[in-house]
Amino acid sequence: MNSAVDNSTAEIVRRLGVAVTRRFGGAARVEDVEVATLGGSNRTLLFNLVEGAATRRLVFRQETYRLGHSPFIAPSAQFRLLKIAYASEIPVPEPVFEFEPADQLGRGYVVAYVPGETLPRRLITDPRFSTARARFAEQAGALVGRLHRIEPAQAAFLAETPDSLDPIAAQLARLDYYGEAHPAVELAVRWLRMQPRPTARRCLLHGDFRNGNLMMGEEGIRALLDWECAHLGDPMEEFGWLCLRSWRFGELDKPVGGLCERAPFYAAYTAASGIEIDPDAVRWWEIFGFVRWIVLNIMQVHGHSTGVRRSPAFAACGRNTCLIEYDLLMTLLGHYQ
Repeated sequence: MNSAVDNSTAEIVRRLGVAVTRRFGGAARVEDVEVATLGGSNRTLLFNLVEGAATRRLVFRQETYRLGHSPFIAPSAQFRLLKIAYASEIPVPEPVFEFEPADQLGRGYVVAYVPGETLPRRLITDPRFSTARARFAEQAGALVGRLHRIEPAQAAFLAETPDSLDPIAAQLARLDYYGEAHPAVELAVRWLRMQPRPTARRCLLHGDFRNGNLMMGEEGIRALLDWECAHLGDPMEEFGWLCLRSWRFGELDKPVGGLCERAPFYAAYTAASGIEIDPDAVRWWEIFGFVRWIVLNIMQVHGHSTGVRRSPAFAACGRNTCLIEYDLLMTLLGHYQ
């Protein structure tokens, strides 16, 4: 944890109040604070910014832990991306302000609150979201298409991140750091290196586009959240990741996040982006996606086992790693689609 960040929620709220006053004037104040999460990579608080008769519900995001060889980009880079996406009319929470050293709040930012649901199983099964499910292919495809049309030069500050430079090398470096042997990963990496590496235009990628990171209402997608994994790369990588079996939550015949078929989603994407889908490249990136998801789970359980951030959820990532390895092997053998 950043030594500049006090672990007391009351102290954080006090400092947030000072930061708000500094930016919005002496009449501005913080009210109705709600702790949304505490204990992952980020602390999330919901609060009201009151300015006279006007009240806005906002979200406070503060980095609390920085694990070794983490793939997550810095909060400052995330905030810059939110501003780029918002200006490009991508549905994201409106960026309000980034923390400064004088705030004594460490690394983080404040964005507008977007109400809705992110829990994948609820989105996939709850009758209330039947309209959202019916619209998902068109809405999600168009959203990713608009994202990939953003000029990558706007996000040139991501060019030197490991995942932008060499995605395979980035995963292997992390795996070496965590010190675990995973033959399934080694087999998959060998397969990836033996196949022709997909070559395509270079785009700004969200890097974690999937259910769970989409705020949805009954009418459909409201906002794309959690930009920690953003980088520059092949646009087909986004689809290899989204179509992993890991995100289907039992709806195995709907490969796009358990919500729809590939064809309508791909068609909406191409219409919005002008980029044709390459199925072979998507499969390459899907195999890569399994490797990456295994490494991310190893990272989470490593944080738990070393005591850096202990949590039953992170401990369960050890078992999850085995399940992902099984899905990876079955996909390599052609038994899973």
